[in-house]
Amino acid sequence: MSAPGASYAAAGVSIEAGERAVELMRQWVDKARRPEVLGGIGGFAGLFDASALKAYDRPLLATSADGVGTKVAIAQAMDVHNTVGFDLVGMLVDDLVVVGAEPLFLTDYIATGSVVPERIAAIVEGIAKACVEAGCALLGGETAEHPGLLGPDDYDMAGSTTGVVEAADVLEIGRAHV
Repeated sequence: MSAPGASYAAAGVSIEAGERAVELMRQWVDKARRPEVLGGIGGFAGLFDASALKAYDRPLLATSADGVGTKVAIAQAMDVHNTVGFDLVGMLVDDLVVVGAEPLFLTDYIATGSVVPERIAAIVEGIAKACVEAGCALLGGETAEHPGLLGPDDYDMAGSTTGVVEAADVLEIGRAHV
């Protein structure tokens, strides 16, 4: 039986590049924490201590998932990757704020044709800095290398965020009529 790394390499996936990307992004992920976050980077699931939400009588969790659409094409064309994460966090947090929820944590998903550690770290840098500004933790994420599905310089990204709002304070926003 061959070593696990050999089958990944045969598929065009670089374990070493992924590990290097994690090392480069670690500094940014560590800055985007909240006291309720348990553990660190690299686990299968991020843990958030919900018992810390004692200020709420009836806390409701709000969640949203989104991506940045064609903004990645602009980032790729400009070869500037540390700003598109702000767009991702903004899209996600805005979806929480419209119902009155405080953002608690966010997870990201980056799919790429080839892991370039410095590019992945730059993307995560933007996500982490935006999380700090929004007051939420970057709780986890996934970087998936898909050679053959995406070109070597291509990537796409999405995320999910969770927040909390007091049940009595949920904002009821209707659709605007233009």
